[in-house]
Amino acid sequence: MTSQVSGSLLAEPVVPRFSNRRKSVFAEAYDPENDADDDEGATAVFPKSDEQRARLIESVKNVLLFRSLEKEQMNQVLDAMFERRVLPGENIIRQGDDGDNFYVIESGVYKVIVNDNHVHTYTNSGIFGELALLYNMPRAATIQADSEGLLWAMDRQTFRRILLKSAFKKRKMYETLLDSVPMLKTLQSYERMNLADALVTKRFNTSDRIIKQGDVADGMYFIEEGTVVIKMDQDGSEIEISKLGKGAYFGELALVTHRPRAASVYAASDDVKVAFLEVEAFERLLGPCMDLMKRNIDDYETQLIKIFGSKNNITDTR
Repeated sequence: MTSQVSGSLLAEPVVPRFSNRRKSVFAEAYDPENDADDDEGATAVFPKSDEQRARLIESVKNVLLFRSLEKEQMNQVLDAMFERRVLPGENIIRQGDDGDNFYVIESGVYKVIVNDNHVHTYTNSGIFGELALLYNMPRAATIQADSEGLLWAMDRQTFRRILLKSAFKKRKMYETLLDSVPMLKTLQSYERMNLADALVTKRFNTSDRIIKQGDVADGMYFIEEGTVVIKMDQDGSEIEISKLGKGAYFGELALVTHRPRAASVYAASDDVKVAFLEVEAFERLLGPCMDLMKRNIDDYETQLIKIFGSKNNITDTR
């Protein structure tokens, strides 16, 4: 789970670590695999007005750490966060202390201080405090308010239970999905884990268009649940090419050929659930599969020739 977590921590600046840092006395290791689902009922809930919840939603909308959360999990996060107002000169966290809370900034200016050196400034946005909670380490820096401000905080136990457990469940779910994709058999186990960490769930209902013919390719898709139909525009009308179900994938050939989408893809059933891999991650993680995907182009062209009787203008059928 390390790669998923580390990829989500871009909002916190890299700061020097201590050579003589003491070990946290109470930050016990959290094992998401052994955390029973029944324990989730103990998650803290802080009631909020509609106005507070709206402000909180606005504050967290760009937090990468929350990107992979399902709707229910995101609601748990919103419920568990509480408001904290700060004054100029107030230290929110101190270097070397044990981690207690994770913070999202709604407003205010905050200095990051390491060994008495000012190394970074947050202004009205950002997150801090997550590293000590994730890795059972004392605080790596002091965060000091440089103005009045408002923070949203989440306690250490809730933070780790919701975020680490959701990341763990996501990886296990996607590893099972990816194990069923023949193309990915060429990947090493750790490569499939990195791929699982990079996937993002998207949902569609019947007739929703997932890919539009002619668009620039932004990524590829693995089908978790439901059925999709692939259609090509031929002389002003769309012709169905094929249907795909759970465990299939689409959208990869436009990434291989660097051409626009040559077909549209629609949800053919309600609650279609796909795992989306954006183009940057595709290029970084699926290099070992590239030759196989290129060989698949011939198979798709053969299929189109049977349908259209010609090979003219055949590009990406997926």
